Amino acid sequence: MTQAAVSELDERVPGRRWTVRLDAAGRGSAAVRISCSRPACAEQRHASAAAGRAAAIAHLKAHLRAAPAPRAGAYCACRAEGCHTHLPDTGRHARAEPWRCGGPVVLAVITDREGRWWQAMECCSRCAAATPGAKTAATSQAPKAADRPAPVATGTDVPQSDHQVAADPVPAPRSAPARPRPPQAKIAQRVIPHGLRPAALRDELIELGDLFRAYQQRDEPDLALLADLQERKARAFTTWADVSGIVSLRLEARRAEQAAAAARLQHQQRTGGMEDSDGPAVSRLLTAPTQGDHARSVLAHVTDHAPLPGPEARLLVLMLTLRTAHTGTGNLVGQDLTALGLTNPEDLVKKLTGCGWLELPGTAGDLLDSRPENPTPITVPSLAPREDGTGPFTFGKKMRPKLSGWAQKVISDKKLRKAKAKATAGTRLLALTLATQTSASGRLGPDGHGIALDPLIAWVPVDTGQLKHLVDQLTAADWLTDAHLTDTHLTGQLTDRVLPLTCPLRA
Repeated sequence: MTQAAVSELDERVPGRRWTVRLDAAGRGSAAVRISCSRPACAEQRHASAAAGRAAAIAHLKAHLRAAPAPRAGAYCACRAEGCHTHLPDTGRHARAEPWRCGGPVVLAVITDREGRWWQAMECCSRCAAATPGAKTAATSQAPKAADRPAPVATGTDVPQSDHQVAADPVPAPRSAPARPRPPQAKIAQRVIPHGLRPAALRDELIELGDLFRAYQQRDEPDLALLADLQERKARAFTTWADVSGIVSLRLEARRAEQAAAAARLQHQQRTGGMEDSDGPAVSRLLTAPTQGDHARSVLAHVTDHAPLPGPEARLLVLMLTLRTAHTGTGNLVGQDLTALGLTNPEDLVKKLTGCGWLELPGTAGDLLDSRPENPTPITVPSLAPREDGTGPFTFGKKMRPKLSGWAQKVISDKKLRKAKAKATAGTRLLALTLATQTSASGRLGPDGHGIALDPLIAWVPVDTGQLKHLVDQLTAADWLTDAHLTDTHLTGQLTDRVLPLTCPLRA
């Protein structure tokens, strides 16, 4: 009898299945294309992923509306896909695969978590329930009693009961209708209990869950809004932990506080610290706070290990350090030196090679004459990695060119290169230093209260009188405004045009 039933199931028609996909239209473009496995459907193209996702869902819904109802005699379309109910039997008694299915045939819809494809298929309700994320769009009608086949005898040894068919089956008692359960409210994959008290806390958690889900549907991030939501979540979860005694809720509240602080810092980095500003966000050359930390570490290293005195030598050593920071070697051309505003670059190069800090394959004159098509290789032995592979800096080889490019942008600023008041090497060195010692809004000093003179003069080796002249040059070059130099501090504000070159200090 088992063989006959299996044979009967094998004769059933395979279930229908079609897939709608969302793929990138090409490299370097935000456009997407929609493809459908049905031959009659033409490919669609849309300008953005959000528009493409909406069109793909609408396309699938149109198919579902137009498709006929699931066929009660159809085979599971997922049978060949290794779904949960079609896994090979691992027990002692092997079973035929069709007997793993059960329930009416349904039209199920599944999608991936990233929203890149959607698939509709005919399968039994047991397979649909065993498929993660599957949703039932339609269910087949159960066959009528008159259409059900009578049991078939397969031999004389079949028990007599297999040949008997009840003439008048007794209908099953009608069960009482189940009470509809209220929908479960969730936040952060946690179910909010129906009886949670106080009621105001439950209402706050439900509202926060809805707001977070709405935020995930946004096309563009709003870091200020996200920080506010995380702060509200931290307060709500702390209260929830107090009333329930669940320790994991308190840990979740701490993570929300950290996420709020991180989002707030990123927002300040992008907007220049002006949260209420309606202007465009500041797009900085060094985007991450760690990149600014690396830039400050190079300045500190050069301050402590510069082999020659004076601002010109300090600027040259700084730029050569940025060129060779990772391996102790790099390439240089004459234009890299002449753009620094040095009085006598050839003499400085000779002094650096004479003291052993710098090594060249030729003379200083050869370095100044070298051009981009034939750069000169240079070596700074003190920056070469040690035997254990470590060096004076912790950043990697991909970070070094970013820092070097940032410094080159600062010293070659167009207003610092103007012929009327061409900035000296000391002025460029001060501009580099001030760019690393500002608040997010461009105010000088960690809290915008100014930079102490003692460390400033250590970074820019000049006396107070010379420092006043350098500050005046930066003011004339539209780098600095409201500058005020006292016996202890330098206060002021970097102009809006140079904010993209700043590396704000961490709060």
